[in-house]
Amino acid sequence: MKDVRLIKQNQLYHRVADQVIEIIQSRRLRPHDPVPSEGELAKLFGVSRMTSKLALQKLAEQGLVYRLPRRGTFLAQPIEGLMTEGGTSPQVIEAAPSVDRPFGQIALIMPHLSDYTSRIIAAAEAEVRKHGCDLILKMTKDCDDEDLCLERLAEGGITGIILFPQGRKTCSDQVLRLKLRKLPLVIIDRIFHEVEIDCVYHDHYMGSYQMTKYLIEKGHREVGYTSNPIDNITSRKERYQGYIQALLDHKIPVKIQNIHFRSVACDTSRINECDPEQERFIQDNPRMTAIMCGDDHVAISTIHTALQMGIPVPEKLSIVGFSDIQLAAYIPTPLTTVRQDTEKLARSAVDLLMKRVGNSNENPITIKIQTSIVERQSVQSRT
Repeated sequence: MKDVRLIKQNQLYHRVADQVIEIIQSRRLRPHDPVPSEGELAKLFGVSRMTSKLALQKLAEQGLVYRLPRRGTFLAQPIEGLMTEGGTSPQVIEAAPSVDRPFGQIALIMPHLSDYTSRIIAAAEAEVRKHGCDLILKMTKDCDDEDLCLERLAEGGITGIILFPQGRKTCSDQVLRLKLRKLPLVIIDRIFHEVEIDCVYHDHYMGSYQMTKYLIEKGHREVGYTSNPIDNITSRKERYQGYIQALLDHKIPVKIQNIHFRSVACDTSRINECDPEQERFIQDNPRMTAIMCGDDHVAISTIHTALQMGIPVPEKLSIVGFSDIQLAAYIPTPLTTVRQDTEKLARSAVDLLMKRVGNSNENPITIKIQTSIVERQSVQSRT
């Protein structure tokens, strides 16, 4: 008698599984949309929760759905055609990931923690939640540590990765391996020109161009430029190029003596002190009336240095930055700077990644996030 009941239950859950397929098709569910729960199916078809559970397990074993503990069941792949009589499997566009793969986990890999990266992390976490996923944050020490982190995440079955890379001359071999494996991966705040890969970054070139143009329109003709070493970091290179192009477009000579790249990166723990490198740069170029700085830390250091040299900012020397870190608004002379929209950067990166998780076959996409100028008190018109 027990065997008869088991046979009937087996036949019943096969039929429920078929009906779940019909529900998926009639509702036109998309990958990662929720599928009716065990309880909903039990009520809908008048069966036990065990029967509906077996039905969902069957679909999971076929790779058509995936199940997350305490979250529910979700569609893994689009389905073509109806289930045939006898309970045979429907056709699937392509093989679905293993049922054990931890769908819903997105990794965000960052090279350091700062005001700027903290805003990206907060915005990314909020956006990932909207997609029903969890965010895993990894901080890397150097390029080797970044490669190891990528490798371990991939081996662990991560759903997708958003990577803010360490400073590199070229794209890492590990990133290329993941690209070949078709693991969803989006690069943020950097661009690798030698390889086609999904990328979201701020338009550093145009942000610097517009800021330099802003200074020119304020009547400045001797506009200097100072930055941390470029070190093959695309954002620093593009900011410098934007400055140069703005001068050329406004027929202002590019003077090499007005350009200064630091021998070492600005010490962010001492930006309120007089910096010897910035002091020499200012002393050697007394004709400069404005300085475009490659980032806000360099700009704040330059302001403090000028003030301690007895040079009033902005009355004698206007100084601008790039990034709009939180500190920029609270220094003795609040900083005019280029604002980077971290929320839009994070939102675009997460949306693009989820598109890839949904098996989008489009060619790699590069998204440029536009910047804006925030006017404060560190610039004075010369007109």
